[in-house]
Amino acid sequence: MNGIFADLHTHTTASDGTQSPADNVRLAAEAGLAAIAITDHDTVSGVREALEAGSRLGVQVVPGVEISTVSGGQDIHVLGYWIDIEDETLLRRLSELRETRDLRNVLILEKLAALGIHLTMEEVKAETAAVKRKDDTIGRPHIAAALLRKGYVATVQEAFDRFLASGAAAYANVERITPETAIAWIREAGGAPVLAHPGLYDDDDLVEELAQRGLAGIEAYHADHSPEEERKYASIAKRWGLLATAGSDFHGYRDGTPFHAALGSKRIDASVIAQLETRKGIKQR
Repeated sequence: MNGIFADLHTHTTASDGTQSPADNVRLAAEAGLAAIAITDHDTVSGVREALEAGSRLGVQVVPGVEISTVSGGQDIHVLGYWIDIEDETLLRRLSELRETRDLRNVLILEKLAALGIHLTMEEVKAETAAVKRKDDTIGRPHIAAALLRKGYVATVQEAFDRFLASGAAAYANVERITPETAIAWIREAGGAPVLAHPGLYDDDDLVEELAQRGLAGIEAYHADHSPEEERKYASIAKRWGLLATAGSDFHGYRDGTPFHAALGSKRIDASVIAQLETRKGIKQR
């Protein structure tokens, strides 16, 4: 039965995952999945490799992205499916978002220095230098790994708890686009926008509002959602005529353990992929 299912939220070394795009596709094949989406943060640089692997292994690969936005002072993520990964306007916009992400990294390192923890961007990049390509992203998980490597923390989770999570000692946020802007960008690139993991935001009023602002779907089934949350967000999606999607938010392995969850652990009937395709935006010329 696994062959009819899809995992529509996975990350690779193109952003903050530990597995290559081809590895993610291989893992999907080994899990018996029919399809997988590659949804790296603010980049599509890993999609082409995944598409090539999908052709070899018989796994459908949905081109995707996860765009970082801010609303009400907190990070909100919008997934985009079926986007044109060669759209020049989209690529320029994603490049600008990565520049914003780079600024945030600098602010985090400055806050760490003020706490007596000295870490350079070169040290952050060192561990991933062999796998990173042009247009890949560097984020907080890479800073956490560098803190672990230098002995400032005992685990990556400790790095987030003490320094990098929202409200922690070195947390930094910068001005970003709104979720509504991300929705528009995805539609202008010919894609279908879906609100990622709404249960993490603790703001159902915002979820209801965004449901009316051009979304194609809501990620109701996510590794960090409780069964009650899954039912709630599936109900909200149905109320507004949106698709309910599912994704593991797989980020690879840390110390041999899947992070956030194993690829394929959250899955949806692969028929939702065709439904998403029918809800794509009209690509801007």
